[in-house]
Amino acid sequence: MTSKSDFSEDEWAQVVRAPFVVGLAVTLSDPGGPIEASKEQMASIRGAMNPPSREALLTDVALDVQAMTQKREHPLKGYRPAGGGDPRQALLEELRTTRGVVESKATSEEGAAFGRWMVDVAQAVADAAKEGGFMGIGATRVSDREEAVIDQVRAAVGGAGEAQA
Repeated sequence: MTSKSDFSEDEWAQVVRAPFVVGLAVTLSDPGGPIEASKEQMASIRGAMNPPSREALLTDVALDVQAMTQKREHPLKGYRPAGGGDPRQALLEELRTTRGVVESKATSEEGAAFGRWMVDVAQAVADAAKEGGFMGIGATRVSDREEAVIDQVRAAVGGAGEAQA
């Protein structure tokens, strides 16, 4: 059973921000207006506070996100994606690094559950707001670019049905 105490402070901060990194990657894949971005951010928060299973690691992350939310702190505060160029690629690299951190500390079951959780968050963010169209007419629930990023998230974190990046 893996818990917060098994990680260094920096490692834990990286694990806690992972659902928000996922959400940001999806949002950047097909940016809409401020209303869409707000809906997608709220989906990240809801997803981060509601893991799909009750492994200790996932519960600890969700409880920390909940505590930060109550204090009006954001897990991405002060975070800057490493490197230059495409920020989506930097976010995906952050997720690959986070996967390595989780796998180095957690059981294989917890690591797999963490990966599935991140893919679930990506899907929830993509589903949160329609993309394209005019005033909702002709819009799609999940765009092709969002689907592509979900597949890249799946590959980066090792979620169910792992795809190739």
